[in-house]
Amino acid sequence: MTATANKETIERLYAAFAERNGSAMTACYAPGAHFRDPAFGDLDGDDIGAMWRMLTGRARDLEITLREHDADETTGTAHWLAGYTFSTGRRVENDIRARFAFDDAGLITDHVDDFDFHKWASQALGPKGHLVALLPPLRSKARDQALAQLATYKREETGSSI
Repeated sequence: MTATANKETIERLYAAFAERNGSAMTACYAPGAHFRDPAFGDLDGDDIGAMWRMLTGRARDLEITLREHDADETTGTAHWLAGYTFSTGRRVENDIRARFAFDDAGLITDHVDDFDFHKWASQALGPKGHLVALLPPLRSKARDQALAQLATYKREETGSSI
């Protein structure tokens, strides 16, 4: 795909995020895509779309700003900001750098978000966030909780009681 088409995919992804449209975000990914960030870890395939639908569906005051982005025929980058109130009631302002890989149709096959987990955890969780960020067992527990929320969301989304 062309660099222009891949840049447009990045633009569609973040425009849909700003509109809290997780389904439109999901449409930007190829089947079997991979996603990674410090909060959820590695996700593949349908889990990516479910994560975006869960996050956008729960968001009440989400603000997304695509600061800059670029792409060539196979890869892309983005610098974006997310502002929202976390489930603890604490305000989070997250500064994120993303890397992408695209297939021949201009869909995302790999998406890696990188941000300062310590800063995020401190904002989202308050003083205990410092410990969550520094201690591997607590960080692992936080990731396990995020994945458990995703699993619950997927069961509710499909109406399954499994």
